[in-house]
Amino acid sequence: MNRMQAVRVKYRDRQKYICYEGQLTFKSFLDCVAKKFDLPTLDLKVYDESKTEVDEEVFEFLLKKQDIGVLEICLPQDPNLEDSLSSPSCSSFASFSGDNERDSDDTIILQHSPATRQRDEGSHLAQMIEDILKNKPGGERIMNEYARTKSLTDARRRDMVKILVAHMTSEHGTSPSRRVKEDYARGITTLYPYLADPRSKFGYEHYYNAEDGSGYLAWRLKFVQKEASEGKKNTCSQSQTLTGGPKAERHSFRVENGLTTESLCCEAIALMKHTADEATVKEKMKQTFTYPQDMVHDPVKSSELFTAFPRFLDIAGLIDQDFGLMFGDAATTKFLERWPTIYKQKVLEQSRGLTQTADLQDLVQNAECTTDVENGWDSDMSSILVLVHLLPPSPHGRKRPGKLSARQASGRLVKFIKTGTSIQGHLDGIVESLQPYLLAVGTQKSLIHKYFIVIDKHAIPCKSPDTLACFDELFKAHFVFGTSYNQDLVNMYNFLQTTILEIDVDTTKVNPRVAELRARMLH
Repeated sequence: MNRMQAVRVKYRDRQKYICYEGQLTFKSFLDCVAKKFDLPTLDLKVYDESKTEVDEEVFEFLLKKQDIGVLEICLPQDPNLEDSLSSPSCSSFASFSGDNERDSDDTIILQHSPATRQRDEGSHLAQMIEDILKNKPGGERIMNEYARTKSLTDARRRDMVKILVAHMTSEHGTSPSRRVKEDYARGITTLYPYLADPRSKFGYEHYYNAEDGSGYLAWRLKFVQKEASEGKKNTCSQSQTLTGGPKAERHSFRVENGLTTESLCCEAIALMKHTADEATVKEKMKQTFTYPQDMVHDPVKSSELFTAFPRFLDIAGLIDQDFGLMFGDAATTKFLERWPTIYKQKVLEQSRGLTQTADLQDLVQNAECTTDVENGWDSDMSSILVLVHLLPPSPHGRKRPGKLSARQASGRLVKFIKTGTSIQGHLDGIVESLQPYLLAVGTQKSLIHKYFIVIDKHAIPCKSPDTLACFDELFKAHFVFGTSYNQDLVNMYNFLQTTILEIDVDTTKVNPRVAELRARMLH
């Protein structure tokens, strides 16, 4: 039968007993100390009477001594830490090794697996986050909202980040360690698992990503640091280069009956330019697939792509075919299968947490409409533009201050011209280099007869008149032609790429806002 035992502990000028029955682990000891003295457990230090630091391994041996004396508790940021520990230390444990043997029957040493320790640590961090929120103004509202909706609105998420960063800086200073920031981020997603991003490595990188110092907690800390010390610049290095996305070079293509010599490719290219048979063109385009892919990633030859392969401009379906050769047939249908059945409704639900501008209200109303829309874009295009409102443009930085509104960014995605307007006239009127966008031709926005993908002052006909199919083809065009996303639409495209099509998930750096929305959608 286990007997009740006690350990004396001291923090500054206060002493208390920690009572326990059975096995007392170092972690449970720190938890008890934190509750007794109302302290955070992160970076808590323990010293014996000889002023020698006690760690988890030594703690088990100390407990077996008949009299371990008073254990002193210190925090790293205590101003009197050095003074209190300035006396000489004695670190020999030989004097009580005999006691260990005699008292070993009173103590059971438990060996925990790494997975168990990780779960225990996660539970401890979740409890820490919960305790912070419970004791701070506004914390209850955050907890209640998550309990009710299994999510947090942008406003509540901002409140939570402010509360946690305020606590972090009060306990660990304005430059807390990487471990501390990771612990807070992990604690958030452990306490609130539906806020975790299933597509990231740990699930909490949108709160703090140690690789590049990004995330909501890191951003708030930088703001606090800037306020505390004007002019001080905090630089962070990115240890891993993320190069995923449409401009990534891919060398693992395997095309059945592909032409392997340059002479055979040139013959096929010449044939495609003059034949009127679409089936022949598509077959030759498939056989020469690697040739245009090499061109788009060559800075010199990329501008000659439509000269060498002009059939992109008059035969619909070639973009879809090349995309299928890049990623497989399963990837080509993911967007059209998943958007209308899963993500469209989720996007509309998330939009209710946004500021309801007149433009957004019109888009949501049209997107929810099951009959013909009278004014504005049809239901499918409206739902895509609602996503742009959910993931608006990020600021462009100091060189290009300010940012576009979601409504302005939508104009970079799709443009409307009335039936009868010259397509060539529209192309001639382009005065700046733009990333690919959709050109919708119709009597009104809700009645589009034909879509084109406009790129480099060329208009490529879309394969289908269906709105979603044309947008799907626009997205794929970025990969087929190796062109980057429009800067004002990169958040939206990255969401579609990593969430719905699941392309380059591990190698694409996304904005925390994208990761947060991704987490909401995948739970």
